[in-house]
Amino acid sequence: MDGFVFRDTPDRVPNSGASSDLVDHFGFDELISEMEQGQAGDPPVDLVEEAAPSDPRMSDEDFSGALRAAASDAEDYIDSFIGPMRAAATAYYRGDLFGNEEQGRSQVVMTEFRDSVLSVVPSLLRVFVGGEHPVEFIPQNAQSIDLAEQQTDYVNYVFMNDNPGFLILHSMMKDALTRKTGIVKWRWSKDKTVTETAFQGLMLEQVAVLQQDPTVQIIDLAEIQTEIAPPPEMQGQAPISVPTFDVRIRREIPKNQLVVECIPPEEWLINRDARDANDERGYTFQAHRSIKTVSEIVAMGYDESEIIENMGGSSLLENNLEQIARNPAVSGGMGYLNTPDETMHRCLFLEAYMRVDRDGDGFAELRKIHAIGTNYHVLHDEVVDEAPFAVFCPDPEPHMVIGNCIADQTMDLQRIKSSMVRSTLDSAASSIHPRTVILEGKVNADDALNTEQGAVIRAREAGAVQELTKPFLGPQMLSLLAYVDEIKAKRTGISAASQGLNPEILQSTTQAAVSATVSGAQERIEMYARIFAETALRRMFRGIAKTLRENQDQERIVKLRGKWVAVDPRSWIGELECIPNVSMGRGTDQEKLQFLAKVLEKQELIIEKLGPVNPIAGIDRYRETLAQIITLAGFKDATKYIGTVTPEFMQQMQQPKPPQPADILAQAEMMKVQADIQLKLMKFHQEAYEAAMADQREREKTYMDTMAKLAATDAQYDLNPNQALIDSLLQHEAQLAEIQSVHTAQLQKNLLQAETQLQGMAMKAQAAPAQPTPQPAPPLGPMG
Repeated sequence: MDGFVFRDTPDRVPNSGASSDLVDHFGFDELISEMEQGQAGDPPVDLVEEAAPSDPRMSDEDFSGALRAAASDAEDYIDSFIGPMRAAATAYYRGDLFGNEEQGRSQVVMTEFRDSVLSVVPSLLRVFVGGEHPVEFIPQNAQSIDLAEQQTDYVNYVFMNDNPGFLILHSMMKDALTRKTGIVKWRWSKDKTVTETAFQGLMLEQVAVLQQDPTVQIIDLAEIQTEIAPPPEMQGQAPISVPTFDVRIRREIPKNQLVVECIPPEEWLINRDARDANDERGYTFQAHRSIKTVSEIVAMGYDESEIIENMGGSSLLENNLEQIARNPAVSGGMGYLNTPDETMHRCLFLEAYMRVDRDGDGFAELRKIHAIGTNYHVLHDEVVDEAPFAVFCPDPEPHMVIGNCIADQTMDLQRIKSSMVRSTLDSAASSIHPRTVILEGKVNADDALNTEQGAVIRAREAGAVQELTKPFLGPQMLSLLAYVDEIKAKRTGISAASQGLNPEILQSTTQAAVSATVSGAQERIEMYARIFAETALRRMFRGIAKTLRENQDQERIVKLRGKWVAVDPRSWIGELECIPNVSMGRGTDQEKLQFLAKVLEKQELIIEKLGPVNPIAGIDRYRETLAQIITLAGFKDATKYIGTVTPEFMQQMQQPKPPQPADILAQAEMMKVQADIQLKLMKFHQEAYEAAMADQREREKTYMDTMAKLAATDAQYDLNPNQALIDSLLQHEAQLAEIQSVHTAQLQKNLLQAETQLQGMAMKAQAAPAQPTPQPAPPLGPMG
């Protein structure tokens, strides 16, 4: 009964009464019992075959059709709408003629557009290439600080060293400023490089080494018997015959590295209603179309026969308007392509990134598609996270991918200024070489047409030859040309004064006015730099880090910050956020250097008072100030001049240092000297006290002797002596003797303690290990 369902089963009947009636009417009880016993016959007429569930996945034909529709619409948008504007901008940049020139008149073209672009590009490149790192990865916590620094250094190393980073940035910026968009693409290249090499006279061991190399294929091997002369100690013997080999090998070496390239603007496609090419939510189709040979596609790992079968005819890209405007030589045809070698035949190759629900799960995934030919035969497709493109537009329009550029600001001014200069030159030519008016039949026409200096014009009457003079309009035109330059400066922010090219303008100008002029031009360039950093540069560096993390499968040793370190992107757990390091600020570089010099002085004072580790300006902030000064001075790598303050070093600075033997010895010597001084001082005080007490005793004794004599005299002459006075004197003498005894005992105790402490410090100093005497460095040997 598989594949059949009942039309009216009891479960589908709304009430039980109706259910029993239907069962009795159709006799389902007997049928079910027969089925259970395995004796049911043919299915009754009330059983219908169940429809097979439809496959929700998109068929190959529908998938190819969706790709063709998206690619064709994007091609129409780029080639028909954007392409003519970019081709015109290229013609203006090259200084091509406008097409309205007249024979015999000036045809000069003023390259205002090109001059503006060439004025901006060096400043932009200095912002991103002059510093240490244009983009930095931010650590998520304290444990990922070292990881973020390594990721920043390595990604910059791959971009600037493994790839021509400077030229990539230069091409991207120039494309963007000239043709509205600059596009950079990155990929992990597994393309193979095939070379053939011939070796002669190899020994058997050398051939075995070649055979063990997995990248080597021996395509020709010939054994040759070679006679070798015997050694000197075996002279007189016959030459030795040794087998040698002549080998021809083919070596296939996979590239296996990240490749970054700036692609031509006309090769990049995007859907016409896209809003942001650098955000995965801002587009539905993005592609890189190019003309490749069969050999290049085969090197990517695809079958040669499939490529030749589906490569189709010529593509519109081969006669693209933008390509011809950039390089007019390609319009003359490329006859070298007519070759019988099929591997050198060219076809359209499309690497597309399209949102489509091919698996039928209701969600349109971003799929990477490789297709060839004008019919877009699909070679490969897979689900990916993002399209590896970074797009830079210098003057973006909100909610649009392709905005404006300097061409839109200066092309009309170039045409106007060229017309003015042409008129000025024509006026100068007319005033210097005016036209000649002659009376027909009265003047020799051949003489009048002769422009040789000093030539004679034969005329039959006076006044038959006259010059049609016109005034020179140069002074009036110069004021108009200055007005056009003023308009260009307002539009682009670029002028001769802002670049320091016109000393007459800045000669009598105050410093504040000069700074305002320079800052005004810097603000426009800083805006370009900020847009470039926030859009293209951030996305590019984040994509490079992601590609390295996913594809580099082995550790690599490179030199970063002056040290050789091992880098393994597989250990980069998680995706760190990256921020552009663009901080131009206001003022010139000289003003910034002066300001940083003042900051450096304050930091030195703070470190001197609070120590190298303090919350205001520690040694780490002092190092950053020095690095910024070195960078502003034009030196890219500050680590060549100053080291890096690591967190471990800062922690070590915060911890108390263990006492050194030399410090202990010096401290003991200092304490010994202090104790010696204290002991001598106590002895001095004791001696002074004893001298004072002796003097006091002498005075008391003299006084007592005097009083005793008086008492004796009173007793001798039978006078009444003052007994109370005598008792008081005796008591005072006893108290004085007791105080002297106590004070003397205390002084002796203090002296004993000082001597004991001094002996202990002396023993401690003797027990401290002696500091090794530094040995002089050995002399340097000869340079080798």
